[in-house]
Amino acid sequence: MSVLSRPYFHDEEKAFEYLESVIWADGKVCPHCGGLDRLTKVRANPAKRIRFGLWRCGDCKRQFTVKVGMVFEHARVPLNKMLQAVYLLTSSKKGFSAHQLHRALEVTYKTAWFIAHRVREALRTGDLGPLGGEGGVVEIDETYIGKKPGVEVRRGWVHMMPVLALVHRESGKARSFVLDNCDRKEILPLVASNVDRETYVMTDDAVVYRRQLRPIFLGHGTVIHSKGEYGRGRVHTNTVEGYFSIFKRGMKGVYQHCSSKHLHRYVAEFEFRYNNREAHGVNDVERSVQALRGIVGRRLTYKSPDRQTR
Repeated sequence: MSVLSRPYFHDEEKAFEYLESVIWADGKVCPHCGGLDRLTKVRANPAKRIRFGLWRCGDCKRQFTVKVGMVFEHARVPLNKMLQAVYLLTSSKKGFSAHQLHRALEVTYKTAWFIAHRVREALRTGDLGPLGGEGGVVEIDETYIGKKPGVEVRRGWVHMMPVLALVHRESGKARSFVLDNCDRKEILPLVASNVDRETYVMTDDAVVYRRQLRPIFLGHGTVIHSKGEYGRGRVHTNTVEGYFSIFKRGMKGVYQHCSSKHLHRYVAEFEFRYNNREAHGVNDVERSVQALRGIVGRRLTYKSPDRQTR
């Protein structure tokens, strides 16, 4: 028996029961009025076209399912297939493409693509607390991926989309951002607002970091890559470079192409898996449960404006 043999991956009624156990772990609640007590389940009846997982609130007299107000709301795909998509995306270290989903779930490519983006929307954590503190180390680095729209391909990285990552060495937690420009005006405010002042920061010898970070934090160690140096004692950026190696292998080997409009969601996907990995005691099943908890209070529709905020 494999994990994908579990009943909630193959039976829609079981899928609703499973999702309810995850989302309503502390008790059922009406998404319309917030009622907690007078909630009754409406029995599914195919002859009367009564949906699986339907509930009725005695206070506001409205019906609802556990999907209301979440990224799964109004999805026309059976919930058990949506749960399969969540598991496949969160358990694949370097990602799971929409073409793979379209074949595995036996849905159209367009449907698989939209399911994948709904799941990625659920993976965006929006963490606000600063990383580091107590004399810990945060490694900072940037990388470049894909191509900016409307920019001619030329030598170097000017035509590519920059991504900044911060990794707290002690906890192994990462935080990443899609940048418009890789310059001091954009990078330094992000670093200052996301890293605790009582932290040692480690970077490479990029011009953007020179003489800018030491006055703000406990210390600033620099690895001089231009001279072939990759570390001296605790001064290195190997952790954040390891994070980027997974990200770039997935983006180049699995997804292959990503527009600037959607890059922030792909970045959030890799960040989520990295922060909830086996090294932190989170297995594939637990990681998919964490993802399901993130669907609460989020919607993603074809017509909704594409917000690139965290």
